[in-house]
Amino acid sequence: MNTLLKFKFPELLIKEYENWYLILRYEQPTLGSLILITKHGEKQYSKISESSFMELSKIIKEIEPILSSLFHCDKINYLMLMMQDPEVHYHIIPRYSKDTLFHGFIFKDYGWPSLPALNKINSIKFPLEQKILADLIDQFKRN
Repeated sequence: MNTLLKFKFPELLIKEYENWYLILRYEQPTLGSLILITKHGEKQYSKISESSFMELSKIIKEIEPILSSLFHCDKINYLMLMMQDPEVHYHIIPRYSKDTLFHGFIFKDYGWPSLPALNKINSIKFPLEQKILADLIDQFKRN
């Protein structure tokens, strides 16, 4: 699956579910941006299994409190675009009304209060990316 490789799977894997992978988005339009992608390569939302739909509810109920408590976001946007990357996946974008300081780096939400600005990225270095990943993995293991 080319989309998985593009999103740096398995290097940025946070958690594996029965039907989904949760991955840290390698480009961070906002702090804590994630990708939730089907494990089975479906290219149409209507083609994912019923168990995938059922599991999606459980996953969202796990993601939202973790992102909110770890990063103190104001909202969470879910984007399912699938234009350049055809497999069923969501871009999960935490939203912030003001700049956010995390491990000494100031993250901006360039699109607030409108659509997420996916073309403007908070350019972080490898050590910070790994710190975000480690913090997320730790929080999801505790759940």
